Amino acid sequence: MDKLKQQIAFILEVDKLKTIYRQSLIADKSRYENDAEHSWHLALMAFLLAGHTNCRVDLLKVIKMVLMHDIVEIDAGDTYCYDESAKLDKREREERAADRIFSLLPEEQCREMHELWEEFELMETPEAKYAAALDRLQPVLLNYTAGGLSWKKHGISADQVIERNHRIEDGSEKLWDFAKELINDAVKKDYLA
Repeated sequence: MDKLKQQIAFILEVDKLKTIYRQSLIADKSRYENDAEHSWHLALMAFLLAGHTNCRVDLLKVIKMVLMHDIVEIDAGDTYCYDESAKLDKREREERAADRIFSLLPEEQCREMHELWEEFELMETPEAKYAAALDRLQPVLLNYTAGGLSWKKHGISADQVIERNHRIEDGSEKLWDFAKELINDAVKKDYLA
């Protein structure tokens, strides 16, 4: 029963992801996306787009990664990917958050969550590269679909978007080619400088 109580406590804690808002508008432009929606969207993308990876991946592991990679933002907050000053202490904030939040789980699951989070952050394994590719592609899709409103709000340039997202290619060359097409079209449509 103690194990179940720990798992339920964690499940209730991560409900807070629904209150962490990101800088991307949802496709209909009515509001900003929250972290829970983002994670769900990535999990859906993971299995739908798995045929476009550079190599075979353990899909269950990828889905676990994308569902839990932003849990640390409950404490650390969402760091806008183009905010260079906010990125300076991002790792430290997120490590503290990971320690606190994952420790709510039974020891074995706590260790698994830490390992998955760290693997995602390092982007070295095929699974982490694919998960990171999806994590980068999804905001590009939303920003493009929303007419670049978030990019414009923050004065983001095409060069910044390319610099941030070129690692999509590490997980999927096909998805990176698609993202580049969107970025080029976004420039033509004045969504990006």
